[in-house]
Amino acid sequence: MSLTLFPFAQYWQYYAAFTVLVLALLVVDLGVFHRRAHAISMREAALWCAVWFALAMLFAGVVYGFAHWRLSVDPRFASIPGWNAGKMAAQTTLEYLTGYVVEWSLSVDNLFVFVLIFRYFAVPNHLQHRVLFFGILGALVCRGAFIGAGVALIRFQWVVMLLGLFLVFTGIKLLFTGDERVEPEKNRVIRLFRRWVPVTAELHGARFWVKLNGVPYATPLMIVLLSLEMTDILFAVDSVPAIFAVTREPLVIFTSNIFAILGLRSAYFLLAGAVDKFYLLKYGISVVLVFIGLKMLWLNRVSAGQFPTYVSLAIIVVVILTSIGLSLLFAHKHPAD
Repeated sequence: MSLTLFPFAQYWQYYAAFTVLVLALLVVDLGVFHRRAHAISMREAALWCAVWFALAMLFAGVVYGFAHWRLSVDPRFASIPGWNAGKMAAQTTLEYLTGYVVEWSLSVDNLFVFVLIFRYFAVPNHLQHRVLFFGILGALVCRGAFIGAGVALIRFQWVVMLLGLFLVFTGIKLLFTGDERVEPEKNRVIRLFRRWVPVTAELHGARFWVKLNGVPYATPLMIVLLSLEMTDILFAVDSVPAIFAVTREPLVIFTSNIFAILGLRSAYFLLAGAVDKFYLLKYGISVVLVFIGLKMLWLNRVSAGQFPTYVSLAIIVVVILTSIGLSLLFAHKHPAD
């Protein structure tokens, strides 16, 4: 779609309202349902996965309604060949769903690293939800900044080509990358933080900061949170550009990305005990990255400007489900410790 339905400068109140809604949901999540730190059971994690997924699908209906209204009231869209408000609103909704699947599938790789980080720092199960909660808040800010920069730059064709090449390179590199050890203490940001901020040797419950003898100290839980944030920034470099191959609509990009992130915490507790079983998932993710990169470089150009969104969605879903299915069918004989 050549025209933007909801440019930020004109419809900033919609973005603000969505952000307020997300923050309200998170406040209810932490302040009501998870007010007391406790270990998340598989049943509870599955329930919350269903809740966040249902909210994401419910919002798809909101996207359709907003898009249909916008297309109906703005005469500029009537000049588009084959213009039909209902059809184009459905296309926008399909882009939202595809973006959600793309971001969710690429973000799943985060879960593997999250598990290793929690193991590395020996974070008790009952404290992991709190760390992930504040990690999500940081991720919202990070993704918003990445998306804002992407929307401003993606109008230049050379940026599109550069992002496409980057995704293809990343996907191919992932194919030949072995299982790497996670050593957060070697991260430069964390090392700099430790140099300037005193850190306690032991945990102090669910607190990130404590005051000892009048001096503020960070707890190891703060180091864990920083490690998760650094991980999310690294993964955002791959996942955020990928959605620009699906759509250029900033509201669709922003909302689908945020809903995918919101569901990550619950998915972590659902899959944490089974991450070693999905050892082929990284190959599925690498194929998805290469496909999306080729979509930006070539497929969109040979498809009259836009490779069919429903075909992209089908390919991504089939690749991810196949990699998961093959992992379970051919169980890893020597899972990583």
